[in-house]
Amino acid sequence: MDLVRLQNSLDNISFAILFTTMLIYWVGAAFPRIPYLSVLGSTGMAIANLCIATLLGARWLEAGYFPISNLYESLFFLTWGITTIHLIAENMSGSRLVGIFTSPVAMGISAFAALTLPSNMQISEPLVPALKSNWLMMHVSVMMLSYSTLMVGSLLAIAFLIITSGQKVELSGSSFGTRAYRNNHFVKHSENLQLETEGANLNEIKNNHEPFPLSTKNGHSQTAVLEMTQVTQTVEAETTLSPERLNIAQTLDNISYRIIGLGFPLLTIGIIAGAVWANEAWGSYWSWDPKETWALITWLVFAAYLHARITRGWQGRKPAILAATGFAVVWVCYLGVNLLGKGLHSYGWFF
Repeated sequence: MDLVRLQNSLDNISFAILFTTMLIYWVGAAFPRIPYLSVLGSTGMAIANLCIATLLGARWLEAGYFPISNLYESLFFLTWGITTIHLIAENMSGSRLVGIFTSPVAMGISAFAALTLPSNMQISEPLVPALKSNWLMMHVSVMMLSYSTLMVGSLLAIAFLIITSGQKVELSGSSFGTRAYRNNHFVKHSENLQLETEGANLNEIKNNHEPFPLSTKNGHSQTAVLEMTQVTQTVEAETTLSPERLNIAQTLDNISYRIIGLGFPLLTIGIIAGAVWANEAWGSYWSWDPKETWALITWLVFAAYLHARITRGWQGRKPAILAATGFAVVWVCYLGVNLLGKGLHSYGWFF
């Protein structure tokens, strides 16, 4: 009974912490000069992560099996995974923008699990026969971790799309480079581009333009100064992002790619483990169950994303749009197909 009370307290505490953390990140975005907000946001996510881990541990002790067999447990496991990957992504990027997008999702999931689900769906119940297997931990936990990872990577891609919305952006540097490398590469690229533009325009002026006698000032012709001013204005008009915002966008693109690159192998392992378990339980590796079908669709979407990044060298908005689509596909695979109440994976959820 003490473990049940502890769980009831921890789910509400984790929701309250995540809600406060979300507000901290949003206030920090609106007022970036306020000190320590970024540290407070990271601390809040870490505390919420520990609270959820303790909740799941208490439930494991109470029920005697890995706590991921019904909707309540899987939602909190998903939230734990999102907060864990958030901390990794935030450490890699060094940007509070990660929390602006991940904290509302984590808070919303915990709120749905703790405040919306009826009490009879929150209690631990004996496992149905199909779930009494060691594959429960192997398959379901890996799939849930892959969902968490892919969601965070997709959220960073959505953040990239918002940062660059309605603007033309060209990224430089390697997708595998460190943040310091990307910063130095961007500065050097900008300096070289400026020198090349000035040199090209001066040569063009010298070779092709002499419309009227010129007076000089400080060794430069007025025509050259005029045309260089026009070129500068044109370049500034075409430059849609400031260097700071471009650097942020480049970081989000890079970290999104890395996080999705981590989630995709987890998804692959989870699907393979599920196929092996399905063969043991139902005598078939693949039965085109709605859950299995959407897992395959999810795999194909993110496989296409990684193929575009690695083989085709895509960067920027095109792969980000594909990753953002993957965010919706993950939700359909995880929760949407269970709303139908059909298929071999519908037990322990809504119906």
